Amino acid sequence: MIYSIIVGALTGWIASLIMKADGSMGAIKNILAGIIGGTVGGWILGLVGLQSKGGFVGNLIVGIFGACVVIAIYRLIFGRK
Repeated sequence: MIYSIIVGALTGWIASLIMKADGSMGAIKNILAGIIGGTVGGWILGLVGLQSKGGFVGNLIVGIFGACVVIAIYRLIFGRK
């Protein structure tokens, strides 16, 4: 649980920097984007036949990828903020 929150916060923050959304996202949104992004990233990689080998770095990369997707979908639905 604590591991998911820490990795989620880190991945959400990095993804918000990549997507240039850091100014509009607070800590809670970063954590949510990271946790949801990890799930979305794992699901997308599974669709194309790939999977993370696990570990902190693997989880981080998958989470960042997924969080970027989540932020992009959020922007499509609610507009750029």
